Amino acid sequence: MTVNISKTFTAFIESEKAGAVVLMACTVLCLLIANASFGHAYLAFWQIHVAGMSLEHWVNDALMAIFFLLIGLELERELYVGELSSLKNALLPIIAALGGLLVPAGIHFALNAGTPTQAGSGIPMATDIAFAIGALALLGSRVPPMLKVFMTATAVMDDLGAIIVIALFYSNQFSLAYLLGALAVFGVLLVFNKVWRIAALTPYLLGGAIMWFLMVKSGVHATIAGVLLAFAIPFAPRAQEEQSPSHRLEHLLHKPVAFLILPLFALANTGVVFDLQWQQSLANTNSLGIIGGLVLGKPVGIVLLSFIAVAIGLCRLPTDLTWQHIIGAGLLAGIGFTMSIFITNLAFTGQPEVINAAKMAILIASVSAGILGMVWLVVMSPAKKLS
Repeated sequence: MTVNISKTFTAFIESEKAGAVVLMACTVLCLLIANASFGHAYLAFWQIHVAGMSLEHWVNDALMAIFFLLIGLELERELYVGELSSLKNALLPIIAALGGLLVPAGIHFALNAGTPTQAGSGIPMATDIAFAIGALALLGSRVPPMLKVFMTATAVMDDLGAIIVIALFYSNQFSLAYLLGALAVFGVLLVFNKVWRIAALTPYLLGGAIMWFLMVKSGVHATIAGVLLAFAIPFAPRAQEEQSPSHRLEHLLHKPVAFLILPLFALANTGVVFDLQWQQSLANTNSLGIIGGLVLGKPVGIVLLSFIAVAIGLCRLPTDLTWQHIIGAGLLAGIGFTMSIFITNLAFTGQPEVINAAKMAILIASVSAGILGMVWLVVMSPAKKLS
């Protein structure tokens, strides 16, 4: 099977490769500062309130809505012209993503059911696209292009599942009136797209800002507005893809998200403090559930459900891929980071000690999953594939 990778997808891979390096550097810097003598002042800085919200909340609720807008645009592209555009091609990454959601959540739930940390079961469900795709990009020609396509499609579907979990289980102080208002704005934007055929981005962006404000007030996490906005923006078929509003906005957002928004998220959220008893926090059921879910649950869920689906004839393994590649992708999917930290903040609001321990577990699990996945793919890649 010939793999035809679009210019948009190639640009996406390259931006994720560079963005992953910047994100890693910001994470290391934040960890060093948080554990320095002036660490408390640094952490306090992100709690300064501006216009009714702390700087941390502005990053997590406003800037991350733009990140989710990009995720939505990428998902839209996959559904129209990518790996998810036909049921035959979409089934394997969809089933893989389902396994990567259910098994990690099941591991955490089994260890924490009935305890105050049960709410953290959503933490190991998500994959960090920036790091996972960035890791594959760093491997270059050691992995076939189709593995990058499979990993992207699986990670996007994985994050869609995480977004649904956020909308259903991590909302607070729910207001039906504001939610209906946000959905009404979404409906108007759909009319702009489907009925009036408006191609200019400005009306959609203005409507998206209003929808975001109403989502904030509704209690449903505001980042959901970013995903809804993505699907309201017109997308043209492949022949006119580069002229479509969706493509233009996705292209416009790649660098700001990779080099500004995600680094700011890391600087605001990865200030994990390692005290004298930090090892003990990794032994609690919440931390064990997070580490077990990401490092073990992700590859087991992705590989197991994929194998069953192929074995019973629901779908087939792409020609260029082997089960060794799928195992490697499953290991890399255990890099939770951005999305896992994001869900941690929602699950344990007002519990700084629990959040700190959970973030520590996420960092350890994500680094472990990244190393295991890259080593696995390097070892299992035949030397003749190197160039």
